[in-house]
Amino acid sequence: MTSLIGLAGLARDRTELSDDDAAHLQAVVADWGLLADLGFSDLVLWVPTWNEGGCVAVAQVRPTTGATSLPDDVVGQFAPKGEWPCVDRALVSRQSVLVRAEDQPRVPLGVEAIPVVREGRVLGVMGRHAAAFSRRLGVSGIGAEVVLGELEQVYLRSFDDLAAMLAAGEFPYVERIGVSTAPPRVGDGVLRLDTAGRVEFASPNAVSAFHRLGLAVDLQGASLASVVSRLKTRPGTSDESLSVVAAGVAAGEAEIDGGAAVVTLRGLPLRSAGQQPEGSLVLVRDVTDLRRRDRALLTKDATIREIHHRVKNNLQTVASLLRLQSRRMPQGEAREALDEAVRRVGAIAVVHEVLALAPGQLVDFDDVTDRVVALAADAAGAQGGVVQREGSVGQWPTERATPLAMALTELLMNAVEHGLGGGSGHLVSVTAVRSDDAVTLVVSDDGPGFSSTLDESATGLGLHIVRTLVVEDLGGTLDLGHVGGPGSVVTIRVPVS
Repeated sequence: MTSLIGLAGLARDRTELSDDDAAHLQAVVADWGLLADLGFSDLVLWVPTWNEGGCVAVAQVRPTTGATSLPDDVVGQFAPKGEWPCVDRALVSRQSVLVRAEDQPRVPLGVEAIPVVREGRVLGVMGRHAAAFSRRLGVSGIGAEVVLGELEQVYLRSFDDLAAMLAAGEFPYVERIGVSTAPPRVGDGVLRLDTAGRVEFASPNAVSAFHRLGLAVDLQGASLASVVSRLKTRPGTSDESLSVVAAGVAAGEAEIDGGAAVVTLRGLPLRSAGQQPEGSLVLVRDVTDLRRRDRALLTKDATIREIHHRVKNNLQTVASLLRLQSRRMPQGEAREALDEAVRRVGAIAVVHEVLALAPGQLVDFDDVTDRVVALAADAAGAQGGVVQREGSVGQWPTERATPLAMALTELLMNAVEHGLGGGSGHLVSVTAVRSDDAVTLVVSDDGPGFSSTLDESATGLGLHIVRTLVVEDLGGTLDLGHVGGPGSVVTIRVPVS
């Protein structure tokens, strides 16, 4: 588990790091879970304070491959000079300070320190605490017998290579190919390749993943790039990136789609402390179930999109029938009622039209507003008026879009019908203001205004619908302004959630 709490704030308040330097440390922390797992170690990132009196811990990560050596969170703690001598030495010497067993040079015996370098400058030190790992091996001091399995040897060797690259300023990688939505982790499967791209070591999980892809031969000694090219059944634009990642010549991520199974690869080219190529580490993860769920979600989205499209079409059909019926009616209340019904059905259809284009948990309500404004503008144009929108609502919960759109339609059409005053040049506007906790929509016109006897308890059908939608359905408020004066203003305020 990685602690990122306060890294940016601690770097800003207690160190002299620039924004670019702090961003580099963020990149280190984003990737160092890999180092913790390979080294079976807790890692702490120490950065010198602005007064050079010591270091402050800005981040911490625990391994998932073993027990922790630091059960307490140390982020934010200050260590004066002398408390961690290895950290002080690494800062001054710009060299890693390692404490290793004589007969096993990869096994840590105490706290180690690896400088974090960017552009030739030491930004901080990565402290390595591997006490729990050493205890598990029975290591109590120099000369103790150490027994390592092949997997542990590969992990520790890979840690040393990546730590050397960190101290040389070559890790994290500046350039990477592809970004996976499900990047592999150390426990998912590991391959170690030599400088020719041949498999030196394959963990059991990695072997199982390739067997599910259809591999029937042993991975050991095989060229991974050749194996991948034979197993891949679905051609695509990622062919080139897959080949270079599998060959171990480029850092990045790629997928092998074998039809029956899908496997993600993450390639990490390695260099030794002497900057000599050391082959590469390839992490392997079987993501077949994840991709199956992704495809199911895509199918679900397509189904929802089709449903919204059909609902929109049906509502438009209903609106057309009501419009035809209205034209057959003589002028009067019945015709006005049918026209209002057409507008209300049209407002609902507008929401479903937007959802058909972009189904999801959120909808772009500015798009909905523009379509509602267009409906009102058609009606206003016949009277020589203009309808316009200002401000923005942005993304809005889908389940709350329909009642808000209907309320806005009622207010706009009421303003067009009663606020234009039968003359030309009048203006109806809707202004949207969004804060952290609420959205405010203000519909105004420059017409004759409301009657002096009108208040929020008015019982007109339009206002009754708006009040029901805003107050009861959305939990908002409705306010009528400029009562008895020129022009009118209606304000609705709706909580975001």
